[in-house]
Amino acid sequence: MTVHPPMLACTDLTVHYDNRSALRSVNVAIRGGEVTALLGPNGAGKSTLLKVLSGMISPSHGSATFEGAPLTGPHASITYVPQRSDVDWKFPISVLECTLLGLIRSRSRWAPFSRSDKEAAMAALHNVGMDHLAHAQIDALSGGQQQRVFLARALMNQGKALLLDEPFTGVDVPTQEMLVAILGRLKDSGTAIVYATHDLAQAAQTADHAILINGEVIADGPPSFVFTEDNLAKTFGGAIVSIESLRAVAR
Repeated sequence: MTVHPPMLACTDLTVHYDNRSALRSVNVAIRGGEVTALLGPNGAGKSTLLKVLSGMISPSHGSATFEGAPLTGPHASITYVPQRSDVDWKFPISVLECTLLGLIRSRSRWAPFSRSDKEAAMAALHNVGMDHLAHAQIDALSGGQQQRVFLARALMNQGKALLLDEPFTGVDVPTQEMLVAILGRLKDSGTAIVYATHDLAQAAQTADHAILINGEVIADGPPSFVFTEDNLAKTFGGAIVSIESLRAVAR
């Protein structure tokens, strides 16, 4: 397997929110052509780390880089997909219009979308099985359908790195399987993929790399290496899964 150099990296990264420390002395390296799972309990800093890697949040101390250059804000080659719970689904917009927003950073805000743009959006929706609902309102969709639309919008950006916050949460099994298949194709094309999750078994099955985090990095490496009783207890606060079953899945 080809080993790619780090595409995204954090060095001695610390992030404070007022008087609260969200992340402390985090050092991570994210490579293209790999799927990295970011795991930890609620409040562990997973979303904060994704936002730093996307350029949405600046470090309080330390640094974050993309292809060796400091991240000073959102980057056109980095696509961030937030949690569904962070989105206002009541906003009056169609599935097609939402997908087209994936192009917004690559053009003038005043330029209308072209026919080729709309054809590309329809192709992205077809790729996630949502083209038949292109003209439906986004708030009329189920959770799994909304997540598919978000993925279609991310595909429109055609970036080098894709960051997803809890993409498997609250979606049905077919959507999970579709998401895994698409992430696999993006990985094969050299895209760096990072997703936050609580699902250890999902990470063991789908990730090349796992980062256990709880304010700081507890362990970092292949799932079969980092999923130990000691590491999981330090991350989640106790023995929560069968290590034997996880190791079997991670092989």
